[in-house]
Order: sequence, then structure tokens, then C-alpha cells
Amino acid sequence: MAIIITDECINCGACEPECPNTAIYEGAVGWKYNEGTSLNGTSKLPNGKEIDTDEEQDPISDEYYFIVPDKCTECVGFHEEPQCAAVCPVDCCIPDENTIETEEELLTKQHFLHN
Repeated sequence: MAIIITDECINCGACEPECPNTAIYEGAVGWKYNEGTSLNGTSKLPNGKEIDTDEEQDPISDEYYFIVPDKCTECVGFHEEPQCAAVCPVDCCIPDENTIETEEELLTKQHFLHN
């Protein structure tokens, strides 16, 4: 499953540089699939969703840092544990119960993002 940042976030920014997938963004900031990944042009995500990797996407939160679920691999393929959760001083980086993925699915996503 992906990690989410709860509304208890204090906007310290400790999590953002720790993400190997560049899946964490500051609140109210647009983002792109190609940022911090090897994606370019039009691509189909492992979940079947077709995307333009260069197109700016709307922020998921306007108030606090957020994690893009399509880019989050829970650090599988990079680290033993999600680095955002490891550095968060208020423990607001938690598993997203609405985005459940197996370790195999997360590893497939990691390979897709960084082929």
C-alpha cells in the first residue's frame, strides 16, 4: 500500500528529500510523473492508467505535504522501511488503507518508475 501524510503534518519538509521516487510534494504545489523518475512522454502505469508524464498535475493537498500514490513504492527496492515515516517528527506518514499493494506490486512499480 502507499503511504499517506495525515493532516497532522507540521510542514517541516523532512520527508520530501528522503523519497527515492520524488513522490512527496509540498502542499499546493503541482507535480509531474517524470520528476525524479525515468518516465517520459505518454506512458501506461502498472495499474493500467494512461498518463502524460510531462503534464503538471494538481496538488493532492493545498494545506500540507502529500504523497502521490502512483509514485509511492513504500521505498521497496530502495530501503527496508519507508523513509518518510522514519524521519517524520510527528508520525504523520502512515500506510494508506485505501491503496493496498503487495510487495511484488510495489517492486513492479519501482522498476517501472526507474527502468
